[in-house]
Amino acid sequence: MIRIGILGAAGYTGGELIRLLLNHPEAEIVFANSESNAGNLVSDVHEGLVGDCSLRFTDQMPFEQVDVVFFCFGHGKSEAFLQEHTIPAHVKIIDLAQDFRIKGDHDYVYGLPEINREEIAQAQHVANPGCFATAIQVALLPAAHLNLLKEDVSVNAITGSTGAGQKPGATTHFSWRADNLSIYKPFQHQHIAEICQSLKQVQGYLDASIDFIPYRGPFARGIFCTAVVKTPAPIEDIIETYKDFYADAVFTHYSDKPIDLKQVVNTNKALVHVEKYENKLLITSAIDNLLKGAIGQAVQNMNLMFGIDEATGLRLKASAF
Repeated sequence: MIRIGILGAAGYTGGELIRLLLNHPEAEIVFANSESNAGNLVSDVHEGLVGDCSLRFTDQMPFEQVDVVFFCFGHGKSEAFLQEHTIPAHVKIIDLAQDFRIKGDHDYVYGLPEINREEIAQAQHVANPGCFATAIQVALLPAAHLNLLKEDVSVNAITGSTGAGQKPGATTHFSWRADNLSIYKPFQHQHIAEICQSLKQVQGYLDASIDFIPYRGPFARGIFCTAVVKTPAPIEDIIETYKDFYADAVFTHYSDKPIDLKQVVNTNKALVHVEKYENKLLITSAIDNLLKGAIGQAVQNMNLMFGIDEATGLRLKASAF
């Protein structure tokens, strides 16, 4: 059994991780840390787990008892935590924040299995990709493989309210979010840097910009993305490349038919579809922001790091309707 510790266990990602691990045949949750909820039943906070476990939150962090720890912190908190705490060298770390996603003076491997599977399998520390970043990368990586990203790429993606975290805010409460749409951080979203890093890794260079407009959607879960790439390449060659690129991917699939959000919500799948309009390639992708965009991918990475079947504990049913 893989012994697991969770930091920041009371938020959306922490709750989603606990839900998956309780049904993972190779996983044992040793501790779920939340100082503000210490002593409370996990199911009192994550009420979807009523009847599933008797686990309680703790303010303790017994790292010597675990094999891997998940950081479910907000962005910027992981690096600060590691400056103040020591985690034993044998304990693997999977960080869901953006602190270590960009290559630098650290040993974190970027945790996108579609391009880094072998590196993840050998890693001691993994930086889990962002949710928008995952959706946009699975859309564009085969195009980068074909060397198509020579001009600026227009990207629009809409996300559910859970992408903003559990703490209520002006743009997350129901009466504002319901029946509403808005944009935020146009051209400046924090995930652009990691997207460009991966595209450059696959294409070998990236002179074009990713012109990304994020949308807040009036629903809880999921990300639906559209990207437009200008290219004279034949659609038949592009489709063949997309299918080949994801032929060995466990959860990312090319769809011959147009896709929709309900096909992926509540699953670890990413779906991709392409169409051509004159010289414009329209790429659509869809993921669940909490699963393939966060915790599902983190568990997928854990499976790789411990040498077990990549899909273990992640064969989940789509909500569908």
